[in-house]
Amino acid sequence: MSMYRLTAKQALPISRQKAWEFLSDPANLKVITPPAMGFEILVGADRPMFSGQIIQYKVHPFPGYSTKWVTEITHVKEGSYFVDEQRFGPYVLWHHKHFINETEGGIEMEDIIDYKLPFGILGQWAHPLMVKKQLTAIFKFREETLENLFGHLHKERNSLVIKKI
Repeated sequence: MSMYRLTAKQALPISRQKAWEFLSDPANLKVITPPAMGFEILVGADRPMFSGQIIQYKVHPFPGYSTKWVTEITHVKEGSYFVDEQRFGPYVLWHHKHFINETEGGIEMEDIIDYKLPFGILGQWAHPLMVKKQLTAIFKFREETLENLFGHLHKERNSLVIKKI
């Protein structure tokens, strides 16, 4: 019963308010998701973020395979953080905390995702071969997209770590 934790940090030269406006708009998930994933929001992105909000997506994580993913926004502190949790989808557990911390000259985004894969030992086997690589690519794409949109700040401080917990 292995669980994993992804921790990502990215510094951007924007205000907390500007970061919040972008990151808390569910429609912007498509902007920061690699096009190859075929990410499509089906329901729930028509209002500003709020606790209890249900968002349904369709994704193509691997060629020839698509799935629906339903998340709930469980916690929101405007301008500071929000939490989304999978209610239905490809993971047994997906708990994603998004923090926006002010720094000198901008903000630091911090993501902490605790997740568990299905299929027992097969899921553990698939983690280093497919899942970890895909999550790394998704966050790399997101980092590059956000830098193209907003610039970068202290790029050497950006980090991505995925480990078993």
